[in-house]
Amino acid sequence: MAPRKKAASVPNSPVSMADLARELGVSMTTVSRALSDHFSIGPEMKLKVQKLAKKYNYQPNRMASALRKGQSKLLGIIVPYLEGRFFPKVVRGMETAASRAGYNVVICQSNEDLGHERRNIESLLSAQVAGILVSVSRTTDDFRHFEKVRGRGLPLVFFDRTMPGNALNAVVLDDREGGYLATRHLLSQGGRRVAHFGGLQQLTIYRNRYQGYRDALAEAGLPVEEELTHFGDNTEQDGAEAMRRWLALPNPPDAVFAAGDYAALGAMQEAERQGLVVPADMAVGGFSNETFTPIAKPSITTVDQRCDEMGQAAVRLLLEHIDAQAQGLEFASRQLVLRPELIVRESSQRLGRLSPTPEPLADAAVQ
Repeated sequence: MAPRKKAASVPNSPVSMADLARELGVSMTTVSRALSDHFSIGPEMKLKVQKLAKKYNYQPNRMASALRKGQSKLLGIIVPYLEGRFFPKVVRGMETAASRAGYNVVICQSNEDLGHERRNIESLLSAQVAGILVSVSRTTDDFRHFEKVRGRGLPLVFFDRTMPGNALNAVVLDDREGGYLATRHLLSQGGRRVAHFGGLQQLTIYRNRYQGYRDALAEAGLPVEEELTHFGDNTEQDGAEAMRRWLALPNPPDAVFAAGDYAALGAMQEAERQGLVVPADMAVGGFSNETFTPIAKPSITTVDQRCDEMGQAAVRLLLEHIDAQAQGLEFASRQLVLRPELIVRESSQRLGRLSPTPEPLADAAVQ
């Protein structure tokens, strides 16, 4: 009889179940059952398998095992991008909550592209994830790929950016309230011609921030002036371009609320390049609490999006759906709305007109 092949002993080379089975001269099923202490395998064989597994530091592929049993412990995450502060911090919160519950995550980036987002969905379906968390791309105007996910009965939770409709699971920020708080603060500092740099309006988050701006102006008895609104990408370049246009007006603004911190930074820098003093001549407020906002000169007033809480809340909602499904229970779709926090800094505080940061309100659940 030919001698049995020994399992690979290359340092740091992972040993497979097939390697153990080959050295012992038994089937992979026998090895698998011995390692899981199955009643059909005798004590002697169990001991042999366990000794060999220990010798080669064999680590079972628990993910593959879970997939074979239809019990994936893998969650899929799709984000538009992983730059800046917001999405990386949301994902960190998701990883924390998932790990606490015994799940791993697979992270995909759509790169703000509908076609890429569709391919992300197909990849996650092929990976047999237990559920999907997604923030839609800014170019997404067709949502059939998400309907496909729901049609398969796979739990799906949106966060920050959602598809239209209320019959979905979602965790979002009250962006309208955030826009209102930022604009109201600028008005409280003496602003009377408050301009708005808005994001692309096909995204609900930017439409809501713009509506919050309008709400604050209406409350103060001020009109929304078309010449004081500009919509574009949330970039420093776009923010600077908007400020150049505003400062060329016969009656320029005295304050700016930008729906993103990068645009706020660009607008502030352009105002200073043109000889204005921030905030004395031009008060500026942004949105997102990017990492550069507290260290900019002057530091930038902004709205915090509670990234970590959003990520953890989204995972908890997804796991509730997964658990209900596992028990054969119906799960009513739910939307959790997080309250924003206004962070007042130097870019908007005018001497003698300081206003405290409002206390954050309680979060709301929308059925």
